[in-house]
Parts: sequence; structure tokens; C-alpha cells
Amino acid sequence: MKLSVTHETRYTYGSAVIQAHHVAYLKPVDNVMQRLHAFDLQISPAPSIQTWSVDRYGQQRCYFELTDAHEELVVVAHSVLTTQAMPEALRGKFPAVRLPEGLPWQEAALAMQYEAGQAFDDAREYTQPSALAPVQDVFRDYALQSCVPAQAQTAHQLAAQLCRRIYEEFDYQPQATDVSTPPLHALRMKAGVCQDFAQVMIASLRSLGLAAKYVSGYLLTEPPPGQPRLIGADASHAWVSVYCPQDGWMEFDPTNNCLAGETHVRLAYGRDYGDVAPLRGVIRGGGTHELDVAVTVMPQE
Repeated sequence: MKLSVTHETRYTYGSAVIQAHHVAYLKPVDNVMQRLHAFDLQISPAPSIQTWSVDRYGQQRCYFELTDAHEELVVVAHSVLTTQAMPEALRGKFPAVRLPEGLPWQEAALAMQYEAGQAFDDAREYTQPSALAPVQDVFRDYALQSCVPAQAQTAHQLAAQLCRRIYEEFDYQPQATDVSTPPLHALRMKAGVCQDFAQVMIASLRSLGLAAKYVSGYLLTEPPPGQPRLIGADASHAWVSVYCPQDGWMEFDPTNNCLAGETHVRLAYGRDYGDVAPLRGVIRGGGTHELDVAVTVMPQE
């Protein structure tokens, strides 16, 4: 599916910002799941310094610095890319999806434990706790409730069950959390947004010893029948990539109870939201501020 994505971020400050340093993860990754054809990043006011670098995971990020006083910052990223179609057996919502038969999740967890002389597997990093996806007994207990006692579940089958439970048990409430909300708080409330759902799922899987990544991106949504597509009405999205040594990585969307497919656009992968926030920075001045984000994902001919 060929898609066009426009992501506009606008900060309006209560007083002048004297100096600002920002890092943006707004360029979609180019990998086996999608091909990036074009990308353009417009920043206003124009930065005095703007450089691109590659992070520890091989993804491109933009650093820019503003040294002139300004009361508004507008960052617009435009991308055109083609996403990869999924095999027919993997389309749809759970539990109808037929997942590959891999290792039982307990064996997958054992394989993630380091032993002397083992070949290096970089997936092991994603079994470790991070600031917004900790390893704790409360998450382990929540994940174990998704296990079928009489059945040898694979890592991906367990992830699918956990994905469905979060979808069914959590309420989507945009005002209930913010970007710094710990996943334990979201778990106790059973509420939040896609970022919270993803980080609860990641923390639960890691607490079992499994490897799980945070995926930052977008989702193509369809307008109601007969209605035009609204410009800027979409939002950033987040989901989870889960690893099995035998079958590799597979991406689960607990907000929608499905595998991430051709309607999902991948911006970046990290341990949690803190690694791959679309735009963050440090400013001098500014006072209070207002933030407006408008995202448009549209299919291309």
C-alpha cells in the first residue's frame, strides 16, 4: 500500500524562546516492512544548525538548534512510502489469525538468557528493563494470566493473547495519561492511549524474560462511509514488536487487537517511548506553551 504521511507539530510559547535544542524522529525507517520513497522536513524558524545522525539502533534522527528568539516553532515532516502486504493467514484480528508454530515461550525466554560461549543475539537488549517499560512481578503476574495452562504456547501466541486482553480490558482515554505516565499507573487504571497499551504489553513480556520493542509510527484510518477524509485528524500511533529466536520479530497492536500490517507506518523502534519520541528538546525561555499536532495519513494512487 502506497501512503503519504504529513506530520505537523506546532509549539506556541507564552514568551520568547531565546535558545532551543531539539531532536526529531520523524523520518520513517526503510526496512523489509516498508520502503521510503521520499521525505522532506521543514522547520520554521529556520535552524542555525541542522544535522542528521544514526542512533544506536541504526535509525536516522535530526538534531537542530535555534539561536534566534522565537515565539512559535513549526515542524512539518512529509513522507511517501510503500508498506508491505501481510500474508493472508496473518490478516485480521485475534484469535482468527494463524500464527507460526515456534518455540514455547518458556524456551524462548531461556534462549534470551546469556550463557558463556553463546552467539550474540542483539534481541537480548529488549528483555532488559527501561524507564517506561520496567521488569516487575506485577507485570509478570498480569502476563501469566494470558497463559493457557494445558497448552504449550509459543512466544507469539502468548503475545497475541496478551494483546487481546489489553484491547478488551483497557479503556482508550486520551486525557487519562501523558507521555511520562508509568505503565504501572496505566495498568492499575486499565486506561490510557496507544503508548500506554504498548508499554504495559512490553513490560509484561519482558517480566517473563521475553524480548519486546516499542514501535513508534502512524496508522491509516478510514473515514465514515460517504464522508471525506479529514486533513490533520489522525494521530501518532504505537505498538509492540515481539521476538522469538525461531521465527524472528512479529508486531502486535494492542490498541486494535491485530498484527501491525500494511496500514501501519513505522517511524522508529526503541526500548520505550523515551527512545523514539517524535520531537523533544530543551529550551531557554518560552514560559508556558501550547502544543498542536496534526497528522494526515492518506493512500496514494
